[in-house]
Amino acid sequence: MNLSEINWDVNAAGNWPTPIKVIAILIISALAAAAGVYFLTVPQLDELEILEQQEVSLKSAFEVKQKKAVNLQDYRDQLDQIEASLGEMLKQMPTKAEVASLLVDISQTGLASGLEFKLFQPNAEVNKEFYSELPIAIQVVGQYEELGLFVSGLASLPRIVTVHDVVMLPLGKEGKDGMTMSATIKTYNEGEAAGQAVKKRRGP
Repeated sequence: MNLSEINWDVNAAGNWPTPIKVIAILIISALAAAAGVYFLTVPQLDELEILEQQEVSLKSAFEVKQKKAVNLQDYRDQLDQIEASLGEMLKQMPTKAEVASLLVDISQTGLASGLEFKLFQPNAEVNKEFYSELPIAIQVVGQYEELGLFVSGLASLPRIVTVHDVVMLPLGKEGKDGMTMSATIKTYNEGEAAGQAVKKRRGP
């Protein structure tokens, strides 16, 4: 077969020799298959990879939510316990109307312990997220045992009272004349946020 004698015009393809027709058909089929893979299969493979990644992410999210759902009752029980503890603490916080009488109780506790007050100064209220603090700067003079009785008495008060920034110094040689104690006493008021949160949870 002399290739130079073949009319290579596409319009005359029907007259090409059979082997040439077979080769041409194979080439066209290969090009069509390559185009199909490039334009159809490759994008589908990319989309499949993206979907597989999303599947892994969704499975992880599902497992996390499933664990939370399984432990939901435990979380609710813990929340109820926290709210009950918060409610008990709120009951131990003086209302604004009770603060004045609490200041008297603190002062009376010190005097009953045998201490002498050199300073008793309530300071401005400090607002926190769920409560407010009322700091009281004090300076008292007495024996070491009397100071211990005073601190113990504060802890026994029906309202929450805490002692901070304690500084104790001896009076006279080796503290024979007693000791002076400077400290900040704090009591607490229920913050509006805490009260509203508990009331909202428990209902009217």
